Amino acid sequence: MRLNLALSFLALTSWTSSHADEIPFVLKTDTELRGSRVAGDEGPLFLSADQIESINANTIEASGKVEARKAGQNFFADTLRYDHSQEQVDARGNIRLEQSNMVITASTLKLKLDSNTGMLTDPHYRILPAKDRQFTARGDAESLELLGQDKFAAKEATYTTCPIDNDDWQLKVVDLEIDQGQQTGTARNVLLSFKNVPLLYTPWADFPLNDARKSGFLAPTIGITGKSGLDVTLPYYFNLAPNYDATLYPRFLATRGLQFGGEFRYLTPSYHGETTLEYLPKDQDADRSRWLVALKHAQDFNPRLQGQVNFERVSDDNYFRDLSNQLNVTSRSILPQEGSLAYSGDWWHAGLQVQQLQVLQDPDQPILQTPYFRLPQLTLSATQKLGLVQTELETEYTHFHHPNPNPAAPIPQVGGGDRITLYPSFGLPYSNSSFFITPKIGYHYTYYNIDQALPGNPSSMDRGLPVASLDTGLKFERDMDFRGDRYLQTLEPRAYYVYAPYRDQNNIPIFDTALLDLSFAQIFTENQYIGGDRISDANQLTLAMTSRFIEESSGLERLKLAIAQRYYFDTQKVTFPGTPARDSKSTDLLALVSGQINHAWRLDSGWQFDTDLGKTIKTTVSASYRPAEGKAASVGYRFIDGSVEQVDTAIQWPLNRRLYGLFRANYSLKDNNLVEGLTGLEYNGGCWVLRGMLQRITTAEKDVSNAFYLQLELKGLGRLGASPLSALKESIPGYTPTNEFQTQ
Repeated sequence: MRLNLALSFLALTSWTSSHADEIPFVLKTDTELRGSRVAGDEGPLFLSADQIESINANTIEASGKVEARKAGQNFFADTLRYDHSQEQVDARGNIRLEQSNMVITASTLKLKLDSNTGMLTDPHYRILPAKDRQFTARGDAESLELLGQDKFAAKEATYTTCPIDNDDWQLKVVDLEIDQGQQTGTARNVLLSFKNVPLLYTPWADFPLNDARKSGFLAPTIGITGKSGLDVTLPYYFNLAPNYDATLYPRFLATRGLQFGGEFRYLTPSYHGETTLEYLPKDQDADRSRWLVALKHAQDFNPRLQGQVNFERVSDDNYFRDLSNQLNVTSRSILPQEGSLAYSGDWWHAGLQVQQLQVLQDPDQPILQTPYFRLPQLTLSATQKLGLVQTELETEYTHFHHPNPNPAAPIPQVGGGDRITLYPSFGLPYSNSSFFITPKIGYHYTYYNIDQALPGNPSSMDRGLPVASLDTGLKFERDMDFRGDRYLQTLEPRAYYVYAPYRDQNNIPIFDTALLDLSFAQIFTENQYIGGDRISDANQLTLAMTSRFIEESSGLERLKLAIAQRYYFDTQKVTFPGTPARDSKSTDLLALVSGQINHAWRLDSGWQFDTDLGKTIKTTVSASYRPAEGKAASVGYRFIDGSVEQVDTAIQWPLNRRLYGLFRANYSLKDNNLVEGLTGLEYNGGCWVLRGMLQRITTAEKDVSNAFYLQLELKGLGRLGASPLSALKESIPGYTPTNEFQTQ
């Protein structure tokens, strides 16, 4: 008979038994004793064994498949001695100790039940997954000392998150301390090995047991670039508070020297932001000091008033091209230095902005038309429904300033000036399920006061003109079947008419205005220019037709077809300086085909065709295939007559269950040049991921940067090497790190 005891040691005499009816006091089963009031602050010790012997009033011994349970922890052994007066357990043989998030096996166990302290010899431990930790950690040691609830220290220990019988990576530690309450690990004299190859030694290290932030050194990044040679960064992270932190990242560039960098981040319910500073005291290659300052701050002063600051500045034009390997960074040419306030009323909105810009010039392809500063810009807009009439008001005051005006630029520049704009309008919108119509009329008035007018031009001037439009459309629907699926097909014709009389604007300078590219968004606007310095004369009609195929079961738009063209009834008179007037009676023909064909295939395409010349002006075609996570392929073609012809291909695809191929090629057929190339491999070993990648990017007209990334990510520990993740996510649409969807 197997014995089950709940021991409270009120008064026991010495006894020995292997049968329940020989025990001289009442026994209760575990189930019967749950919730009973017994001695000890944390409840009784529940004990089961093949044989139990009472040695004296305070001590018992149990043997044969011993199972003990107290206060949420279980332990098993071949033999066990329990001293109630000391609240101590001594156990031997096939020890298994189970606590809330940890399991330990060992040869011997000494445990103080009241303090949960003790010692195990020849232990093997497992730290189990928890709410904030999605992985299992394990290891062994010569000895393991329990230091209280969820805390232990081990001697000559190992630590890994790899599954049992797999030691692909391992920390070998002379002294290891694990605190599950704080979710941290501390190690001394640490050797990190991967595939039995030593990778890193440190006399001291601490690491989180979950994804929580913790102060300490982050894994170093090591890479090689064509611009700087060997590139090594060793970041140190400061977890200053739950809502703000900092990172210092000294960086060694073999051909340039030692760069110092730091980042500070903060987050509160009403404001957030980050500050970044970088300084290279003496660039050995460029023979000068180089630096970067960046500040981003956003604040909600109250539910209606918000503010922002965005300030970026670098020491020289080539800072990003020389010191960064990300295409979206190296290609940056204009850095903002601006602040703004915005206030939203119930039916109106006001804004204040101050902005200046740093222009980074490429000597092989300089920016001739550098932008003006806004010092400041004030805006006020309002929308109100008065009965059936929709009233709108747009107003603006801007003082423009140019630090280096160039009167000989393609669009001549002045030193600056003031511009005041006032544009009230009234509309009468009406719509139902089958059609809509919106007649609208407004008056656009602008006043200028120029600081340094061009020769022969006045220093002050104004312009006013009415603008009228009529926007109308129909919507037809029908049900249809295709390959057994039900669809709703729509047919949506639309007509948009605009009239604006001609006003001479040749004396007005160009501060912030540009010609909009022809597109489906632009073709339904009143003004073909963006900005307030040109208002196009108009007597024009836009006609368009759209058809959609909507899957009834999911509501997804499986296919969209559209075609549009604008027709002019008068010749163009308002132009940009140096730009000839339009000589055609219509715009190019626009067409598009797009849609989520099925769960995996996506198609997007656009076409611009010159009906007068009978040739294609612009074409974009892209198709993507994403049947599952880790499987992403896309191909695109882009053509602009006379300037661009590119083919762009990107792939992430499994080569086997663990190995994934990575590829990106953006090739210019016109220039016979690789704009961006990327090739690499990603291997998921279950408890680790290895990524290797080569990247080639064109950073300027005649400048190319090559970079090599190699990163080892150890589950639950961190990443070693130069990270290619940002480059992969930006270069390969749909890229997903394999450890985000594949765990084994």
